[in-house]
Formats: sequence, structure tokens, C-alpha cells
Amino acid sequence: MRALLPTHSIMGLYPEPERCLEWFERIGRICYKSEERITETSAPAFVRSILKLDRMEKLRRQFETLVTDYIHLSKDEKVEKLLERVSSMLDDPPHESVIEHSMMTVHFRFDRGVSHEEVRHRIASFTQESSRYCDYSRGKFGGEIATIEPSFWAPKDGEDATLWKEEYLVWKSAMNFAEKAYNDLIKLGAKPQEARSVLPNSLKTEMVVSANFREWRHIFRLRTSTRAHPQMREVTIPLLRELKSMPNLGLLFEDIHVTEVP
Repeated sequence: MRALLPTHSIMGLYPEPERCLEWFERIGRICYKSEERITETSAPAFVRSILKLDRMEKLRRQFETLVTDYIHLSKDEKVEKLLERVSSMLDDPPHESVIEHSMMTVHFRFDRGVSHEEVRHRIASFTQESSRYCDYSRGKFGGEIATIEPSFWAPKDGEDATLWKEEYLVWKSAMNFAEKAYNDLIKLGAKPQEARSVLPNSLKTEMVVSANFREWRHIFRLRTSTRAHPQMREVTIPLLRELKSMPNLGLLFEDIHVTEVP
């Protein structure tokens, strides 16, 4: 049994990061028939405006104003005014349909459990390693199943890398047992699509995911949250950080912040 780490790699981007903001501005201004306002430098401000990337900062400033300018109000009156500001913001949602004219394809390596969560994002395309047709008992697989290491039982930074939690030893034993059961079933004549019945959620799988940037924003909001599964965060947080570091393209994701789990 081979234990692997999860990975991601971007396979393709459209439009290219160098021209993505100009592309979205050209499309977006068709809605408002304001094409004459396009300049060599107008795209970032336009895209930031339609996505309302700074609205939380504006709301924060309004809250600060309420605290300082309305100090004489009662608690209930302050709450009412705060709710008015929030309601006003929600009544003016971002114009995200413009960034649907895009596509990003990512190659993931994670476990089967995470893959079940990934495919719940319905506005996307998925191609996945098939445990029906891959025979892990022979050939390139060498009779071994590959699994994804359970990071939540791994030693923390600064600890001895060999000191896994006791839960890890139980998990490893279960993986070895599943591997043996799978190989025994194949030897008894079972087909891979039948023998896979004993394979665990920790089984390594590879998946290619394609979606437009609006859907990727939705994916990141859900799957980088502290409430997301830790193994999902293992692939979505590095991917989000990679995108945020890209010139131009990073602007599309600048309002999605990562909170580390204590």
C-alpha cells in the first residue's frame, strides 16, 4: 500500500491571465452599452466594480461611521441601522455572469471521499480515474493500491515526522487489509469492477475538473472554509493561493480569504 499526498495542477486557463480583465470588460460593457469608456487601463476598476470586490470594506467603513457618529443611539437603534446597511448591500448583488465567459481546468489528486464532494458542484465538468477499469492487482500498479495520507492524524510542524497518532496505525492496518482483500478477490476471478467493492474512501483518485471562474469562486467559498473537510482544504487552499498570486487573474479572487484552522 502506497500512501501519497494530495496535489493539484492547473492544466489550462481561458482567457489567458494576461488578457482576462480586458476580456471581461469588453463583455461586461455590452450589458451597459458603455464600450466607449474602455481604455488601456480601465479593465481592473470595471471588473472590481461589477464583482463588488470592495463592498465588504465599504460596509466596514459604514459600520465605523455608525459607531462614531451614532454613539448617542440606543443599542436597538444601532442594530437597526446596521441591518439597513447589510440589507442594502444584499439588495445590490455582484454581476458575476460576466466572468462565466471563461474556463479553468485543474488536475487533482485526492482521495475518493473528497472526489464525492467535488462532483457535487454541478456547474462543472469532471473526468475521473476509473476503479472499474483500472486493475490495481497487476501491471503498472504492481499489486498495490495507492491511498491519500490522512493529514489530520499527521505530526504537526516541529514534531517527529515518524510520530503519527494511534488512529493512523489503525487506518494503515485497514488500508493493508483492503489491499489484500482486493488482490485476493482478483485472484479468485473477480473483475476489477467487482473487486473495487472493498476499496476504501482513502483510495487515491485523479480527477480533471473544468469550470468557469464564477463557479470556481463558488467552489473556493465553500471548500476553503474552516467548515470544509480538511482534505478538501488541502487542495483548494493551495490552488486559490496560486490563482491569487497571478497578475490580473488574482483580482477575481481577492475577496475570498483563507482562515487557518487552529
